[in-house]
Amino acid sequence: MSVISLENTITIALSVRDRHASAKWYSEKLGFDLLYHADEAGWSELETRTSGVTLGLGEQAEPSPGNMVPVFGIADIHDARRKLEAEGVRFDGETDTIEGMVSTATFYDPDGNALMLAQDLTQGG
Repeated sequence: MSVISLENTITIALSVRDRHASAKWYSEKLGFDLLYHADEAGWSELETRTSGVTLGLGEQAEPSPGNMVPVFGIADIHDARRKLEAEGVRFDGETDTIEGMVSTATFYDPDGNALMLAQDLTQGG
């Protein structure tokens, strides 16, 4: 049995220079549908053609191509983090929260690959 219970969602996060231009490219070239632009957070999200999988675009002045971060949906990020830390899983800093939007926490696998948990706060979560 696993330490935590993930939801049936995953976001693949990419760093890009211009979220709006990238969102247009993914829409036109791959048929992804724009879900939203969160300009205050430097984030855009698109629905892919795969159920439960979204593409997140994080705007950065100098993006790191090839540096994708899987973002796993979780119902209770604080409980999940507590359990993973008790198992010796290393996290990068504190849990970040954008009120009314999302809470995220970055952690690492044994080889140092970055992964992220995200709790959706848009539904009063």
